[in-house]
Amino acid sequence: MSQRREFEIAFVGLKPGLHHYEYRVDDKFFASFGPQDFSHCEANIRLTLDKKTGFMQLKFDIDGIVQGICDKCGNSLPLQLWDEFSLIVKLVDDPDTMNEQEEDPDVFYIGRGESHLYLSNWIYEFIILSIPFQKICADAEKGGPYCNLEVLEKLRQLEQGVKSENKTIWKGLDQFKDLTDNN
Repeated sequence: MSQRREFEIAFVGLKPGLHHYEYRVDDKFFASFGPQDFSHCEANIRLTLDKKTGFMQLKFDIDGIVQGICDKCGNSLPLQLWDEFSLIVKLVDDPDTMNEQEEDPDVFYIGRGESHLYLSNWIYEFIILSIPFQKICADAEKGGPYCNLEVLEKLRQLEQGVKSENKTIWKGLDQFKDLTDNN
């Protein structure tokens, strides 16, 4: 099954009410989106679609794991994916104009003549947003199997050098501090 068909829902034939879908996403999914700054993605997406008259409410639950690069030591480390996203899809006559004018990113418009929801772009965006912004080994893991100890030692040495350098830069200004406090 092509990726496009795998991540589309024919909503026209659905009865009003709740409908549940599950998707499993791995690295193959991201091939059409270009290179990523992570690898070994194993994401599970649970979608709840609540069909109403004239609109649909979608709730995406993202969970899984990816391999990312630690911002501090540069080694690969597992990053937990977990987040929830809600989206309202409204059926209108002029969806392009409505989407351009809409300021709420959680509202999307499609044409009344549409019959399918294409989820790939939303799933991609929600997985990217689920990746932790700060990618560093947890304090408990520092020095553990994911840390590059050589890089951490160099960073510690550089940090000590900056601290001692800062002390000498401001050394002569202490005498002026007393003058300003008295005025």
